[in-house]
Amino acid sequence: MNGRLSVTDAAAFDGRPGTAAVARDFASEFLARASVEHAMEVDDRATGAVLLVVSELITNAGKYAPGPFLLELELTVGTARVTVWDTDPVLPVPREADPERIGQHGLEIVRALSLGLEIDQRAGGKRISALIGLA
Repeated sequence: MNGRLSVTDAAAFDGRPGTAAVARDFASEFLARASVEHAMEVDDRATGAVLLVVSELITNAGKYAPGPFLLELELTVGTARVTVWDTDPVLPVPREADPERIGQHGLEIVRALSLGLEIDQRAGGKRISALIGLA
């Protein structure tokens, strides 16, 4: 941790309909808990960004991976990290913005909201991790 406060939590999901909403609620509760228990304030803009990234990554995992998948959240002073592990080994390819394209903008949105995005294969699937600035 390098002397920096870090708060983490994780939840597993099976990808049933409604999973993205449950994941957003989990993330919202995590951010509220971090604020109360650790005095780590996250403003409305950053909260919205975290919840949108959670929604997009969980929706993609449910759409493309056979399940189950894991959501990990980490909050440090100044940043939040949203990581989703799933069982599909195929790595998504981020696309350039295209206002004419209908759908498939999820990863594009995540990239726009993130300070950094990591996508890599792991044993049994892949990991997608987005770092979101809180300031």
